[in-house]
Amino acid sequence: MKRQELTAAARERWVVALVALAAGGAAVAGSYAAAGFTPSYVVAPVETVLARYIPGVFITFAIVVLGDLGKQLSLIGATLLAVLVLGTLAGLGRAIAEQAGLRPLAGPFAGIPVWGATVALTGRPVLSLGAGLAAALVVSLAGLAGRMTRADDPSPDRRRVVTSLAGLAGLGAAGWFLGNRRTSSGGPAAPPTPAAGQDGSGDGGSDAQAAAGETPAPTETEMLLAEAEEKSFDIDGLEPLVSEEFYHVDISSVNPQVQAQDWSLSVTGAVPEETSFDYQDIIERESTLEFSTLRCVGERLNGKKTDTALWEGVRVGDLLEAANVPDRCCVMARGADSFFEEFPVAALRESLLVYRMNGDLLPRAHGYPARLVVPGHWGEIHVKWVDELEILDEPAKGYWEQKGWHGTGPVNTVAKLYAVNDRQDGRKQVAGHSYAGTRGIRTVEVSTDGGSTWNEADLTEELPGRAVWRQWKYEYEPPGSTHEVVVRAVDGEGTLQPQEDSGPYPSGPSGWVSRRVD
Repeated sequence: MKRQELTAAARERWVVALVALAAGGAAVAGSYAAAGFTPSYVVAPVETVLARYIPGVFITFAIVVLGDLGKQLSLIGATLLAVLVLGTLAGLGRAIAEQAGLRPLAGPFAGIPVWGATVALTGRPVLSLGAGLAAALVVSLAGLAGRMTRADDPSPDRRRVVTSLAGLAGLGAAGWFLGNRRTSSGGPAAPPTPAAGQDGSGDGGSDAQAAAGETPAPTETEMLLAEAEEKSFDIDGLEPLVSEEFYHVDISSVNPQVQAQDWSLSVTGAVPEETSFDYQDIIERESTLEFSTLRCVGERLNGKKTDTALWEGVRVGDLLEAANVPDRCCVMARGADSFFEEFPVAALRESLLVYRMNGDLLPRAHGYPARLVVPGHWGEIHVKWVDELEILDEPAKGYWEQKGWHGTGPVNTVAKLYAVNDRQDGRKQVAGHSYAGTRGIRTVEVSTDGGSTWNEADLTEELPGRAVWRQWKYEYEPPGSTHEVVVRAVDGEGTLQPQEDSGPYPSGPSGWVSRRVD
């Protein structure tokens, strides 16, 4: 008899646990339905906390070994943790209701702590109702199924579990549909408009010319983009000098949603007086247009997380001067996504605070309404959604330094091999990009015999900018068998790219790129 009682008690615990987990899953689905894939989605702050406190060895493994898959696993892990935490809270609320003799109210009691936790994580009480109501509905359905079970039903526990899982499935489908609609409808709000001639795109006469039936003169942005298109090699498998798809890497899968009218940049720390610049302050200043290449410190040697754009913004040195910032060692730049990175103030003075990219408003995924572009430095310090520059007297560790990386300095020289094409005359064509930060690229050398002999490749003309990549191409008569093509670059200072493959950790990838060609 006692054994039967123990078995029944164990089965009841499993049923309670499964119903609670179903409620947790429903809460996540309800949050997604109400908020979409935005910072108000309950998984977003959970993922941010994980990214902040997870040991660096796990992050390094995800970057170096798993690549983009690591980012997906991070989101999945944050989702499962949110389901577990919210499910536990739902189970706790249900247990309190039953202990108080209020079993019919177990659903609402389960939803209340779920709602409270979601509010604490997201700060959005109204949107958090989606999570609380969804959890309450699943627990209520399971309780209703239990109360409606006939006395002779041989599997009442299974009915409760199946009912809760069915509720989870329905809420999950509804949440996916509603959440996707909310996600796709959210874009940057129209920012304030700068005065004519202050956005770097023309002299303010284009509208008058158009009204008079005249063809407007091309803006400076249009002329620079046309120059980049004209200078680009037209080669299959090779992106032009202005990237068609620009990579982005963030510590969270959910991008902040910051509107221009709510944004400001604060200069704090070791300064005579804290200063703040709002969006209108920034766009009314004289702007600068500049091509600049960004490269991810965690990419593979021949990876494709190196891209170029035409950026428009203001020189940060002018903002520091306006804020009376004295000479100091370092700055900690912080973004709205809780990311932070430290680098020299000297580099900050030479950087840009940008708000346009290739002539358009800065996309949300690239830091709208404003981000840093620090020419020649690894991409991690080009902080997106930047809202604070804390001036420091002493060095401090940024996010990636705390995880064991050292990629805040100038980028390593690289020549990448992206394209291998057959020419109509039987020759082979190989091509790629080369980049060395502010040092520039002097030559790219190609070996078609595994590094025994070398020949100089053709390079595109340089684009205006302090740190911009160049395309290279080389054609040759292929040998009669499989052969190894190796490429290396010489930077503008005459230094040959190191041969040894260092791997991305801890200071960025370095080495000669090779590829076997048939």
